Amino acid sequence: MSAEPDGPEDRLRRFATIWSRAVFPVTSTSSTRPEFEARLVPLARRLSEALRARAFDADAGRAVGAALVRAHCTDPEALSRTLDCVDAYLVLYCGEDGDREDLRARSARLQHAMAAGYAQALRERTLAEQEAIAQAALKAQGVVAQALHATEARFRAVFEGAAIGIGIADLKGNILQVNGALRRMFGLSEQGLLGRDVKDWVHPDDAPHTWRLYDELVSGEREHYHLEKAFYRPDGTVLWTNLTVSLLRDADGAPQYQLALMEDTTERRLLNLRLRYEATHDALTGLPNRTFFFERLEKALGAGEGQRFGLCYLDLDGFKTVNDSLGHAAGDRLLVEVADRLQACATAPGEMVARLGGDEFVALTTGPDTQRKVDALAARIMNALLAPISIDGRELTVRGSIGIVEGPAGERSAAEVLRSADITMYRAKSAGGNRFELADEEADARAITRHGLTTALPTALDRGEFFIEYQPLVHLGDGSVRGAEALVRWLHPQHGVLSPDRFIPLAEDTGLIVPLGRWVLEQSVRQARDWRDRHGGEALGPLRINVNLSPCQLTHPGLVQDTLDILERTGVAPDALCLEVTESALIGADDDLLKPLRRLAEMGVDIALDDFGTGYSNLANLRRLPVSVLKLDRSFTQSMQQYPADPVDLKIVEGIVSLAHSLDLTVTVEGVETGAQAEQLRILGCDTAQGWYYARPGPPDRLHELALVDATG
Repeated sequence: MSAEPDGPEDRLRRFATIWSRAVFPVTSTSSTRPEFEARLVPLARRLSEALRARAFDADAGRAVGAALVRAHCTDPEALSRTLDCVDAYLVLYCGEDGDREDLRARSARLQHAMAAGYAQALRERTLAEQEAIAQAALKAQGVVAQALHATEARFRAVFEGAAIGIGIADLKGNILQVNGALRRMFGLSEQGLLGRDVKDWVHPDDAPHTWRLYDELVSGEREHYHLEKAFYRPDGTVLWTNLTVSLLRDADGAPQYQLALMEDTTERRLLNLRLRYEATHDALTGLPNRTFFFERLEKALGAGEGQRFGLCYLDLDGFKTVNDSLGHAAGDRLLVEVADRLQACATAPGEMVARLGGDEFVALTTGPDTQRKVDALAARIMNALLAPISIDGRELTVRGSIGIVEGPAGERSAAEVLRSADITMYRAKSAGGNRFELADEEADARAITRHGLTTALPTALDRGEFFIEYQPLVHLGDGSVRGAEALVRWLHPQHGVLSPDRFIPLAEDTGLIVPLGRWVLEQSVRQARDWRDRHGGEALGPLRINVNLSPCQLTHPGLVQDTLDILERTGVAPDALCLEVTESALIGADDDLLKPLRRLAEMGVDIALDDFGTGYSNLANLRRLPVSVLKLDRSFTQSMQQYPADPVDLKIVEGIVSLAHSLDLTVTVEGVETGAQAEQLRILGCDTAQGWYYARPGPPDRLHELALVDATG
């Protein structure tokens, strides 16, 4: 076995060699195969560069397709072999270290572009040939007229020897003479053609102006015309031609005959139709593809007043599991079966189904009454997916989530409609799947805003758009400020100040929560050092800073080391830091998850169990958690804002405080808003509290002022 080429240039030339060997046998060229291969090398290089370019360039594919025509690769088999070769070997030899899935997707798009460029070049070549034929026709007109007046022998030589079909008829349309090429095109004898009326060859696909041009010619108003026309052969098949008809005048200039020149373009037209089909249909399922669907959707959205549209955007639930467990071949067969079922659901006029890619399909319905029709279409699709699909002896249950958009034509663009359908589909999927949802403008706006915030998050930290506010922690016994909780905010350029609930979930989804959390921790610890330095001595006592940890940060391997490094750089003692972890994040936590918290606790960092009482955890589980502080959720103390307080809530809080103290845990209460509430919590034995009664979250200087007031009485 030969070794694989070492460098990119060697692999490129190997690809060109394979390409030339595949295409050369069906190429009409006087070049040798090595010479032909040399012509393919720059084309292969252009495909390779387009495959690995940062932005996809369809012009490169079209240029390569056009170059094949210039290289005399005009046999349909040459294009077919080229596309097969590109599909099989371009990524293998020219993809280098790129992502294979992305490269294969780009290779497929290059193939479509090549086919389009090939078809366009072939069409331009055809038009050039047609022009030459038209010139020949005009020349033939003169030759025939001269032959009629001079020598019948010379006329016969031109007439019978022509490679294109030639026919002569009188001005009434009766066919007088035909040559051999024309007889072969129609598959008729001379007797079968002579005497027939030209107007008998009306075809349903005739252009509207076809017979108007004919009437103008035979009446002497026009000298010639040229168009594409179809004819029926005796066997029922269709003959497509490039037809040029000219008027022949006698010696006195009076109209006498009509001369028709025909070029058989049937095979070329079939090739163009095939290329068009391949460019607009999905290769796997045969359904219209994204390109074709967008054309139909734009046409539907541009319909006249009173017309509406309905769109169902379908994504299969759990399709990735099929690919991962059974393989992509099984996944492909599943998609083919789903496509067949969807096709059977959209058979009414104005309905169509297309595959956008992967396991995403769309169904479109148009007309004046799509409000009812689109719901019925979605229901048919859901019912069509109920029956299991047999793949490799396995019965697979297929479910799908559908987003529905319906409305009047002319109000939205195709991109906006598809985006709304996509958003709605994901809303159906997040609601559990196997259902359909109707588009909602407010939900769309929220999703678009959420997407905008998600994309802006990575650069927001670099641009310094985040800042921290601090809410004091007050000792219920003497009213002194013991510390503060750090609360991050986002000063968004368009949306203003955003609270954590607007962006922390997005940061967790994108993984930005780790660098953002590290930044919050370092800024907060530096602020704690600044408070210590400004207070001076021990007059006020140490102020502790509380920082929230998300579940993602808990599982990050650098949590302990990052915390230790920040404390060492800032010169802050570990006992001045308290890390808050929500109770729900620790439900069912194993030793691996608790290990970093235990290490931090051993270093002297306090661990607080935040939102305690909302996670339905076993109270006995507190013994194994490395926590030193319980933060009672505000839901337990809301009733204490009124007098008298709910006795049941009082008993619950009293029991939790008693249990916490028996485990050497301190208790902090959130959401304290009234003096009566604070007093009641003090009586119940709670240690510290925070809430609007004391201060809203604010800048760090505000906490410093509160601490000084407490210290000076």
